[in-house]
Amino acid sequence: MSLQHALLGVLEARPMSGYDLVRFFDGSTGWIWAAPQSQIYPMLRRMEQAGLIAGDEEARGPRLTRTVYSVTEKGHAELASWLGVAHDAAPPRDPFMVQALNFDMIPAAEAVAVLDAFIAEQDKAATEAEAHRDRLLRKDTALLKERLSRRDPEEHDRIARLKAHVFDGIAAVARAKAEWAREGQRLLES
Repeated sequence: MSLQHALLGVLEARPMSGYDLVRFFDGSTGWIWAAPQSQIYPMLRRMEQAGLIAGDEEARGPRLTRTVYSVTEKGHAELASWLGVAHDAAPPRDPFMVQALNFDMIPAAEAVAVLDAFIAEQDKAATEAEAHRDRLLRKDTALLKERLSRRDPEEHDRIARLKAHVFDGIAAVARAKAEWAREGQRLLES
């Protein structure tokens, strides 16, 4: 997945300024992709140059303006094309797994402590994903409300369930990782 497609997916729900997008992607717990400002603004410029989005200047106070971006027909076509094709899985790059692979090099108590922190992180991630899933099922997120405002009401429940399903998966993966770490702790302590 590329940042371009993540931005198109968000902008498809509603037009946003670069600042709004930075706030949305920067460490967002309600989304599945994080990106810093240093990546978002250059990507918006490239996407606008490619005709995938259009930027409109909006007044913001008596002297200031901001650019609000929306998806163009070409952008919709690009997003639909990308969505409709199976993509290869991203190559694994998990620093924690490299760390765990080498736990035999440190005292077991230190490795257990690292796993404790990992378990807490995964439990928190699962809880947050489940909470977001529940908000989606209630159709109670700003972005989903925007998206549904332009969709057939008969599709609203299905759309909410599809989006919630993603966060079910995130929670399930986090719970499985936490259980895997607990098993690692049992191995270290045996």
